[in-house]
Amino acid sequence: MSSREKTDADTSKLMDGVRLARRIRGDVGLRVGKIITESEVVPALATVLVGDDPASSAYVRMKRKRCEDVGIESLRLDLPPTASTDEVVAEVDALAQDKGVHAILVQHPIPQPIDRRRVFEAIPLAKDVDAVSSAALGRSILGLPGFGSCTPLGIMRLLAEYQVDLDGVRAVVIGRSPILGRPMASMLINAHATVTLCHSRTRNLSDIIETADLLIAAVGRARFVKGEWIKPGAVVIDAGYNEGYVGDVDFDAALERVSLITPVPGGVGPMTIATLLDQTVTAAAQQLGVDVKPVMP
Repeated sequence: MSSREKTDADTSKLMDGVRLARRIRGDVGLRVGKIITESEVVPALATVLVGDDPASSAYVRMKRKRCEDVGIESLRLDLPPTASTDEVVAEVDALAQDKGVHAILVQHPIPQPIDRRRVFEAIPLAKDVDAVSSAALGRSILGLPGFGSCTPLGIMRLLAEYQVDLDGVRAVVIGRSPILGRPMASMLINAHATVTLCHSRTRNLSDIIETADLLIAAVGRARFVKGEWIKPGAVVIDAGYNEGYVGDVDFDAALERVSLITPVPGGVGPMTIATLLDQTVTAAAQQLGVDVKPVMP
């Protein structure tokens, strides 16, 4: 096989999150326009950033830019790393009471010793567009209507876009965080997949990964998943983003075995932000009483 043929074959395996996210943003922009026309109110997302983590700050700037692209007002509240739990909760409470704010996002990670669970619980269900409160997470686990965690929901939309049949598949999720691994496992279970939820301390992890028709890697360690662990023909979603712009999967080695895989960057990341925008405009429409259903599923 020539190098050109090999490149073409490999490219056909890539799940393009950038392209799908662009389509979602186009749909969101149309819905924002309708909300503004009918209510004369601009949908607004407030982002709370605690501390001075450079990666978090860059991510918030990216979200702000995407908000501007679709006509959503982006409000940024910066709090010092010395802020107490009570101070952060008070700021979130104020945003919760502000009728001009339709969605609230508290950027992760929140520095210690702030009690992040108390902060998350201060976000009202109607404005919890990343589903971090226990009420939102519970609804997602039960498959009830409501907002879902943005990264897992973005992954589900990406799987649907590439027509990955989840009914009965053996899925392995690596990572147990309440904002990614656990809601991801629940969404897959609700889609009738058979799910094993693992983490970095799981014994014989490579043996479990070898059984996966679908692998979701969200462990937060660069190239943690080796290519030889992956079942030939598996679908691999790499939700990791580590220093050096690499994911949690050894991409080059995995590419030789998979049927589909998300690149890093360009796979899951754009879908997370697009899903955040989509849920923000839905939250605004619900609070303003405007019937603006998404065009895309």
